[in-house]
Amino acid sequence: EVQLVESGGGSVQAGKSLTLSCTASGVTTDEYAVGWFRQAPGKEREGFSWITVADGKTYYRNSVKGRFTISSDNSKKVVYLQMNSLKPEDTAVYYCAADTFARIGGFEEVFYDSWGPGTQVTVSS
Repeated sequence: EVQLVESGGGSVQAGKSLTLSCTASGVTTDEYAVGWFRQAPGKEREGFSWITVADGKTYYRNSVKGRFTISSDNSKKVVYLQMNSLKPEDTAVYYCAADTFARIGGFEEVFYDSWGPGTQVTVSS
């Protein structure tokens, strides 16, 4: 059973940076994808970035492209999300999710079979 845990959330001022980590356990290969999602207050959860761990290909929504960077350390089974130039509208609970079946990821929740519990990111102006 794959389990995911996010860490690194917190409260920062606008313009600052945070790095989130998603640590996976129960994964026996590098053939999977990990996506990052977020849910702002009163809004639906939205996927905004993912990585196919085996080849390191990365994908971003326009809303975070150029500010956020997703990467992975395959030896540690950790996927990182470096978030720069944070804005108040980035305030949300951030989740990571793993796609261990199709192993290609995507922006939609339906592609993922395992989820972390989430970590809060709050950006003040």
